Amino acid sequence: MKVALLALLLAVSAVGHAVAQGAPSSPGARVYFVNLSDGDTVTAPFKVVFGLSGMGVAPAEIEKKGTGHHHLLIDRPPLGKGEDGEDELELSLPTDGNHLHFGNGQTETTLNLDAGTHTLQLVLGDHAHVPHSPPVVSKVITITVK
Repeated sequence: MKVALLALLLAVSAVGHAVAQGAPSSPGARVYFVNLSDGDTVTAPFKVVFGLSGMGVAPAEIEKKGTGHHHLLIDRPPLGKGEDGEDELELSLPTDGNHLHFGNGQTETTLNLDAGTHTLQLVLGDHAHVPHSPPVVSKVITITVK
């Protein structure tokens, strides 16, 4: 009885883990900032252009192999080092002031951040807003807004 219960718990755990994991990323895929570099100083409002190589862009809810849509993380720890730790690599990204979603397939945005120092990171999410496996993320850059 105990062995059967343990086997059932392991099976349920494995299925739950597989469901939560993001779609596979393409080998060598990368996401990056086209018009911003670490240490840049900008004047608000300013444009942010998203770059992607090795994969394509598709709107959220469109499940197509080798595609995803952009998310912009603002003023938070790098993906995988936030409040949920490495679990956030397998969770749907939240929508709030620190996590902007571009689910219509947008490849740029205009930000109007307060004056000061800010961090930015791009994350490619699958059709369900979950980071790909392995994750396709940019380096975290720090900018200063005048």
